[in-house]
Order: sequence, then C-alpha cells, then structure tokens
Amino acid sequence: MTRYDYVVIGSGIAGLSFALKAAEHGEVALVTKANKSESNTAYAQGGIACVTSAEDSFELHIQDTLIAGAGLCDEAVTRLIVSEGPARVRELIELGVQFDIRENEASAEDSASAELDLTKEGGHSKRRILHSRDITGREIERALISATESHPRIHILEHHMAVDLITLSKLGFASEDRVLGVYVFNESTGEVTTLRSDRVVLATGGCGKVYLYTTNPAVATGDGLAMAWRAGARIANMEFIQFHPTCLYHPEAGSFLISEAVRGEGALLVDKKGRRFMDRYDPRGELAPRDIVARAIDAEMKRTGARCMYLDITHKPAEFVRERFPNIAATCLKYGIDITTQRIPVVPAAHYQSGGVQTDVDGSTSLRGLYAIGEVACTGLHGANRLASNSLLEAVAMAHRCNAAILRSRCPDDANGRTHFPLPEWTSGEAQDLDELVVVYHNWDEIRRLMWDYVGIVRTTKRLQRAATRLRNLEREIQEFYWNFKVNTDLLELRNLCTVAALIVDSALLRQESRGLHYTLDFPEPREELRRPTILRRG
Repeated sequence: MTRYDYVVIGSGIAGLSFALKAAEHGEVALVTKANKSESNTAYAQGGIACVTSAEDSFELHIQDTLIAGAGLCDEAVTRLIVSEGPARVRELIELGVQFDIRENEASAEDSASAELDLTKEGGHSKRRILHSRDITGREIERALISATESHPRIHILEHHMAVDLITLSKLGFASEDRVLGVYVFNESTGEVTTLRSDRVVLATGGCGKVYLYTTNPAVATGDGLAMAWRAGARIANMEFIQFHPTCLYHPEAGSFLISEAVRGEGALLVDKKGRRFMDRYDPRGELAPRDIVARAIDAEMKRTGARCMYLDITHKPAEFVRERFPNIAATCLKYGIDITTQRIPVVPAAHYQSGGVQTDVDGSTSLRGLYAIGEVACTGLHGANRLASNSLLEAVAMAHRCNAAILRSRCPDDANGRTHFPLPEWTSGEAQDLDELVVVYHNWDEIRRLMWDYVGIVRTTKRLQRAATRLRNLEREIQEFYWNFKVNTDLLELRNLCTVAALIVDSALLRQESRGLHYTLDFPEPREELRRPTILRRG
C-alpha cells in the first residue's frame, strides 16, 4: 500500500490542472491507464470558450449557455464558471499554452499582450473561442504535461488503470461512508496495487466508446463514472449524450472529428447535390447548437437514403483554409479529399456526455472524499446540451475550485482513526487467467452496436426497453467473467462500458419528454414538469 495526499485519476486538462495546484500542498499520484498524453483533451480541436473581447460580455456567454442547455442548466453554476474563465485562461498562458493571436500582431515582441484570435462556433452569439489552429487540446495537453513532469511532488503512473474505489462500507463499517483509496491495475506487471488517500479526484473524461461510432479516443470507456456508481455516488443526466454533427465519413478514417470551428469560419452543410438544408431546421443555420444540427443531418440522411451529408468550405481562400485548419486539411488529404476544392463527407458521431457523477461547482460528490472534475462530472453547467467549447473551460475552472475547496475543508480524519488503518490488499482468490478474449471482444462489440442502434440520436421507448433487457443479461455475463478470471484492461473496460450503457438507458427511460440531446419519438415535446435533473442512486 502506498500513501498519497491526493490520488488523481485521469491525465486530461482537468486532472493535470488539479494535480499542479494540489502538488503545492502535498504528494500527488496521477493515475492514467495509457500514455499520459492520451486523453479526450488531446483530441479537442476547436478551443476553449472564454470572454476576452470588448465586444463580448459574461452575460452574453451565460445566456448562450442557458439557451443551448434547453432549460436544465444551473444558472448559478453557469455564472461562476463563465466569470472565472479569464483568470483560468491567463494561468494556461502563463504555463506556456500558445493560443493563436491576430495575424497583424503575430510578430509582436510581447505575444502575451497581443490580441487573441477568436473564432465562433454553434450556439455562440460572439466570437469567443480561443484556439491553437485546429489542435487546441493537443497544445494545452503539451503545456500541462511539461509542467507536471517537472514537479517533484507529482508521481505519474502511466499504464495503470483504476479498478475500484475503496470505501468504509466495502470494508464493513456501517457509519457514514467515505473513500479511503483505490485499487489500481498495473498493466506492465499484471498486478493490482493499493493506493491510499482520503482525497480521490476522478478526472477520467467521458464514455464515447460506449457507442459504435464516436469521435473519442479508445481510452474513453466511462471508467470513473462506473467506479463512482459502484461506490454509491449519485449520477445525473446521463440520458444527454451529445452527438457531434460532423465526423469524417470515410471507410479508412475511423472517427475523425471535423471541428465545429470549420462551420464557425463559414463552412456550409449541403447534400450530395450541393443544396443547403440547415435553414429548414433552424434560423441559425449551420451555427445552431449541436443537438439541432446532428438531428438535422440524421433526418436528411434518413429522408434521402444518403450515407452522409457534406461540409463545404471551398468558397474560402485555399491559403486561409490550410493555415487555419492544418490538421484537418492534412488528414482529409491523406484520404484523398482536398478540402480547399472538395466537399467533406460527414456524419454524426457520439462525442460528449453532458451528465456524469453529480457534483457541486467545487467537484464534491455525494460520497465523502470523492471528487469529480471535467467531463466525468455533472455540475449543471451543460444542462440538456453542452454549448461548444464550454468543456475545456469547465474542466480548468473546476480543477481550480476543487483544489481550493479541499484546502478550505482539510481537517484531521475522524476521531476513531478508522481512516488510518492499512487497507486490505487486492486478492484474485481462485481466479484464473482469461483465455477466451474472443468472448470479451464479442460483448464489447455487442454493447457498442446495441447503443448505436437503440440509444442514438433519435430514440423510442420500445428501443430503450430492448436495450435495457439485453444490457441486464450482459451485466450478468460480464460479472461472472470479472469474478472468475484475473483482471486485465480489456475486461475492466468491458465491465465499465456495460455499467455506463445501462446508466444511459435507465436515465433515458425516466425522461418521458424530448429535451436537448434526448429526443424520443414517443414524447416529441418538452414538458415543463420534467424540467429537472435525472438523478440515479444505487438501490
């Protein structure tokens, strides 16, 4: 057993930002199941939403967020996070993040004082998106990793996957429950070790891999959400899964995201004959919120029988397109698509969870000692639909607030000293090595296809009920595997995927209306009496 003052699980913008702040006050274990640079953050193209222009205001940003959230945003939380944006962005710049500046100021000696180049995305009334070309997340990740690697109090555990949280109730105590630590699987040794800490911070990102088609990397399997649920924490609003409208449609491309910033710079959505269609769905056209654009593309594909729609930016100067979107241009060109002269074939794909582990604005969950920040958390900022580029803003703001809240509340552990005793080591008992990985892979594929077919952009009660029935059977099969065989990363991810899929379906069945990202043919209109969060509790 190894003791730490803090255990942070996840190495995206939320986890890295928190670790840097917490390390000023104690020893931090930063646990990440892959390379430290592999996270949803690294794949974020568009940027971070923040009020930095004289033409913009906090009130405008707040109202844009509330409108996109379809009546479910917590306005107090929204005001706090939006108003803290400029201070958090300044910290990122001080850490070395290089946001793009206006072209006529690019040669200024003091780039810190130069005016930032801002773009616009769907749902925003003003240009307020700070970016680093079309690889903003990768640039933020680079700067944060550089800072954490050089910090003597941050201990980075790569290729270590969190298995489960250790709590008082799991050890047999009947008093108020709290987190005591976490079991972690070391992929290189095949062993499970115990990390002891009274402050465990989940920063594990989202669950996009629960769907067959997603913009998320392979690591996005909902691990933190599933662990929190098993430990007894409350889960909120998991029916709201955001589908990004524009994922590159190509048989060899996997799920490559075409940033919303492309539409922000004037790209048009058209059918195969070059005809625009978004004006029929929303007066904001291509810059309507993502839920509206994704449903419009889905509807056009079903209406016409087309396999995709197209994004057209060929009317913009080629030099501008290549300079502003170098990564997108290069990737598309690799697949034979020159975006300066050809339309980009696109389809929607699962992108972002707007729900998660229920927290307050400081990241505190319903389970003492457990915190959640970033995409894994549900603060109430996003409501029923996330406004584009608010996610990176929320992650860095919550990391700051969570650290400050922990420092304010630090006090000696309970008088009985129950949080000081050694924790039991992990034991595999009679478990054997798993020699039938084909079964794991089959279940993995079945869950992802089932979720895509039955719990996608447009839903029905019958489809959701079918999904729920099959997921219950899969949960039993997977639990049998879990207890009878030694754990490995594939089995742990499968277990978490199934748990998260069930949480999404259960939440969707409870919301008998259409609101934001949750659209059901059986209840096509919103209902005022249901304008409240969906909260799940074990039992």
